[in-house]
Amino acid sequence: MTDRQYRIEEDSLGPVRIPAEALYGPQTQRALENFVISDRRLPQGFIRALTIIKLAAAETNMELGLLDKKKGEAIASCAQKILQEGYDDQFLVSVFQTGSGTSTNMNVNEVICGLARQMGVELSANDHVNLGQSSNDVIPTALHLATALGLRDVLRPSLELLAGIVRKKGAEYSDVIKTGRTHLMDALPIRLQAELDGWAAQIDDCIHRLDSAMPRLSSLALGGTAVGSGVNCHPEFPTRAIAGINSLTGLSCTVSASFYKSLSSLGTAVEISGHLRGTAIALMKIANDLRWMNSGPLAGLGEIVLPALQPGSSIMPAKVNPVIPEAVCMAAVQVIGNDTVVALAAQSGNFQLNTMLPVAAANLLDSIDLLAGAAALLAKKAIAGMKINREVCSEAVARNPILVTALNLRIGYLASARIAKRAMAESRPILEIALEETDLTRSELIELLDPTTLADGGKK
Repeated sequence: MTDRQYRIEEDSLGPVRIPAEALYGPQTQRALENFVISDRRLPQGFIRALTIIKLAAAETNMELGLLDKKKGEAIASCAQKILQEGYDDQFLVSVFQTGSGTSTNMNVNEVICGLARQMGVELSANDHVNLGQSSNDVIPTALHLATALGLRDVLRPSLELLAGIVRKKGAEYSDVIKTGRTHLMDALPIRLQAELDGWAAQIDDCIHRLDSAMPRLSSLALGGTAVGSGVNCHPEFPTRAIAGINSLTGLSCTVSASFYKSLSSLGTAVEISGHLRGTAIALMKIANDLRWMNSGPLAGLGEIVLPALQPGSSIMPAKVNPVIPEAVCMAAVQVIGNDTVVALAAQSGNFQLNTMLPVAAANLLDSIDLLAGAAALLAKKAIAGMKINREVCSEAVARNPILVTALNLRIGYLASARIAKRAMAESRPILEIALEETDLTRSELIELLDPTTLADGGKK
């Protein structure tokens, strides 16, 4: 490249050579040159949250008379442009940067300045776009804000979709009685619908746990500036700016009751990450149940048939695998790993600042996206199209020796066990053996051993 393809700008450390077409400035360029561990960037949702903060801050600073109208409107206009158009090619700073996230904060500030320059307005990334703020309060604010928006707009709808499709499928096969299993061994019969309703209830619990943390997630650090004392921040700035954030997002965020806590502690991030891990485990339980139920088609359980989406083997013709549950399990494992990263990052809250904010934010948002994608995929491409093998379910129930459990109250546990063992040894129905071993009539035994009655808890 020739020198004409670069421009020179200065920051507090001196001149920096920057690609001529770049909207960002010297601090972003320094970060791109220094932080070369990985090209993994902070997610788009995090950049959007930071941009919302800049927009609300500019409007607040104009209201307070701290920023002239021309500059304030330019910041607001450029922030809106970023929100609308993305400019992903301008936000290139690695996750693995300074622990406060200063480089990413300045990246957003500088891109706003670059866009404003195209409008003929000169701005300072520090004095104007960052007015009343510090990276130390903006980055934890963006972490909370991006996570809250991700939970509300991305993950919650996917979890609700999954729970709804699971319940719909259960209702579709409400008459199917199947063998229950504990320890992977045959147990009392259950309704298929009850099993699926149990899955849906797991997802409901995950939603409720995440919802319960929203008040703490909605508490924002904005206004704490560098160490929590609020230096260089107008006393009305936090309340007004957060009101602006609420207006832009529809959230109900509040000013943190303790800036010192919010700058240095990732307690809420740890809580949310734990709930995301719990959600991953719930999805994994459902996915593994599907894999077992679908196993076969001849030598497995074969209770259900999942949609055939692609060939399952490069060597075995006609083999079809449960690819969606497997993909979901891998996503779940990654979320569990992300939770460990967030927990370890939270331990770096030294004195007045946590110094692993970017990696905590990246892993939280990655978990939200993974779980949203996994839940939607499981719902649409596995459960919605799965078929139930009624014959397999009914035949297994009819042969199930555990049906003798229904006789316990009439003849006792040991007598029931003898009937079950003899039935298995002689490969005969429980009913026939019970007629020979007890004084109960055929009609009594038919009623007691009815799988449907047992699936409904022994109640007609």
